Amino acid sequence: MTIADEIATLDASLQRRYRVVETTELLRGRSLTILHPASAEELIDEQDFERDERLPYWAELWPSSCILGDEVLGLDGNGRTLLELGCGAGLVTTCAAIAGFDVTASDYYEDATLFARVNAWHNAQADVRARHLDWRNIENVGEFDVVIASDVLYERPYGELVAKVIGATLGTGGVAYLADPGRVGREPFLAALPGAGLSVNSVGALPYVNGVIRQTITIYELRRTNSARDR
Repeated sequence: MTIADEIATLDASLQRRYRVVETTELLRGRSLTILHPASAEELIDEQDFERDERLPYWAELWPSSCILGDEVLGLDGNGRTLLELGCGAGLVTTCAAIAGFDVTASDYYEDATLFARVNAWHNAQADVRARHLDWRNIENVGEFDVVIASDVLYERPYGELVAKVIGATLGTGGVAYLADPGRVGREPFLAALPGAGLSVNSVGALPYVNGVIRQTITIYELRRTNSARDR
């Protein structure tokens, strides 16, 4: 089976199992069409929530992913590996594939990574790797030249978890980008960076406007501290 056949089969399976829609985003003059579930609310599973408070945020296309995707499209990915944490339906993963990165898309929901594969293929003809990843158990993930995440700090405990995951997966000399609209986990995340061997290299605030939706998205560029590898 060719990659094209595999993606077509995967696409058909997802469309059978979900009520889906296609959303088009215009980023850096490029029109991207992203397949994703029509309603996150329809996917709420009471058993999942009772077990680990899991909610299907991945099904939405969030403003932070649009802003980070636009930034990633401006990067040179040739010869560089990239890990996306919390890839959702794969908008930013798709942008990274277009930019030429060797992409691994990861999420707590396995189906999210499958949507990401489909969208990266349809928009970029790129076969990205899919990785089901629990931030509480990050053994054998490997290290990457670039690590990215958008709007993943929506619970306070995620601040420290995300800092630790980035610290564990960012390679020497690598760079991480995190886009955040001001979630409750932001301050715990920033406070946890030194302990993860990371520091903020730069901060940028970018506006997002789409109809009545107006947000300011902060992008943090993170790098390893000089002593991080000596610990």
